[in-house]
Amino acid sequence: MKKIFLVVILLLLSFWTVKPLFHQGFFNVHDNVQVERVYEMGLALKDGQFPVRWVKDLGYGYGYPIFNFYSPLPYYVGGLFTILGMNALLATKLMMGAGILLAAFTIFVLAKRLWGVWGGLLSAVLYVYSPYHALDIYVRGAVGEFWAMAFLPLVFLGMYEIFKKNGLKGIIIGTCGVCGVVLSHNLTAFMIIPFMFIFFLVLLWQSSDKKRYLINTIFLIFLSSAISAFYWLPALLEMNLTNVYSQIGGGADFHKNFIALSQIWDFPWGFGGSAGLLSGMSFKIGKPNILLMALAVLFGILINKKYKVYNDQKSVFLLGVFGFLLSVFLTNKLSQPIWELIKPMAFIQYPWRFLEFSVFFSSLLSGFVVLFLTKKMDKNKSTGINFIIIIIIIFVIAFHSKYFVPQQYLNLSSDYYTSPLHLKWEASKISDEYLSKNFPVPKFFGKIPNKTVYTGSPAKINDLMQKTDALSFRISSQSYNTITLAIANFPGWKVWVDNKPVLIADSPYLIFTVSKGEHKIEAAITNTAARSTANLISLLGIAIFGVILAGIKYEKS
Repeated sequence: MKKIFLVVILLLLSFWTVKPLFHQGFFNVHDNVQVERVYEMGLALKDGQFPVRWVKDLGYGYGYPIFNFYSPLPYYVGGLFTILGMNALLATKLMMGAGILLAAFTIFVLAKRLWGVWGGLLSAVLYVYSPYHALDIYVRGAVGEFWAMAFLPLVFLGMYEIFKKNGLKGIIIGTCGVCGVVLSHNLTAFMIIPFMFIFFLVLLWQSSDKKRYLINTIFLIFLSSAISAFYWLPALLEMNLTNVYSQIGGGADFHKNFIALSQIWDFPWGFGGSAGLLSGMSFKIGKPNILLMALAVLFGILINKKYKVYNDQKSVFLLGVFGFLLSVFLTNKLSQPIWELIKPMAFIQYPWRFLEFSVFFSSLLSGFVVLFLTKKMDKNKSTGINFIIIIIIIFVIAFHSKYFVPQQYLNLSSDYYTSPLHLKWEASKISDEYLSKNFPVPKFFGKIPNKTVYTGSPAKINDLMQKTDALSFRISSQSYNTITLAIANFPGWKVWVDNKPVLIADSPYLIFTVSKGEHKIEAAITNTAARSTANLISLLGIAIFGVILAGIKYEKS
């Protein structure tokens, strides 16, 4: 009953972060193709494509492998809602709301484990109501990033549980966290590495059973890497086949996107783009977050043994302080030599992305204030402490809920976002970096295909059936014929004529020839060696995860 009560409390406290999702229609964000991606994911799932890699309408109607590269987890959730019968717009709102609320629950679980229930509630409110969280949701529309923020607490909770000798539990929680981060936002997965490594080293140093802690933590990394391999392995190995490198440089060059410390404290709220001190959007993480974290640091200095704050809690506290300082440092121009030294960091594009970790550590550390006050004061004063926390929570919600409002609501139906012309032209223009290299991008909408099959000479096409990742038809031709399928040529696509594989021309599209007469044509995207290997690794990881989960249930029975 207590757990249900806490869930209800968290939902009520988080309401104002999701309130705009109840508004009719949708709203403009920077990454303005969320409904479209959810719709395309739903179509692919309905066709039985899993894991989903290819969508057929985006890429100017030629299709492209967006979910082979772009973190898919939020869109799997949205796609499942469409399978349940919801339209793409409602499914997108539910997907976004789920990611927002999940962040409140996961950090509450972590902070409660460290600081107690009231500390957990304070950390949860600060985390979910941070202005940077609002920026990700209602300005940038960075769905993958704020979903990754929802899994960050589970990563560190899993490592902490292993340290506390709850090995199997820690492995399960940590694996869910790491997999969630990887599948939600691959850049966050890259960015979290130094923080995890430092956390691991300190807890290893403090562990009374270093060998067990080392083995269990390595196993956590191995298992989560295996389960998520179906996504990250092909993404890494096949990235060079796309135009994704075009996203490096220009306005997204990290040299142009460092921010000043003053912007973290306060900066005018806006809906424009990133341009350092001339930015049209704000990068503040929340004055209450910073002030309470500063108070936590002060209390941390005052702590002594009589307050019974355990060494592992002190370690988490110190790691939180270091994590906050490191994440803030990496947003500032002073860190430029590090960015230039570690070349893959260029893919992060915007140094201020590290603010998600600043928000995480500052929110988590703020809960330490509650622990300190609880330990310092006698039980008779606990009611007064709880009252103070309630006042702070109310203040944070009142002070920060104003950021959780879109710039403009659009009274558009789901049909608008899923109409063929919108998908093939308007939405495709926004994100086309995953098309094959040298693909001739249409310059105006008249160049998008109006059918799937084109023939070089007259022929009859019958029984055309098309799915998101395959199609089939019958052709009757009076002469030798060249067939062009309006599908972007990407490794894995194969064509069969009368059940026999045929050679596909070296072309941006699927082009092949057929002889005179009647033929059955089939085309489908298949797994490359990288994708097949990755799928097998993931199946192995899932099997091991299932065995561990069954082991935990057996121990409890």
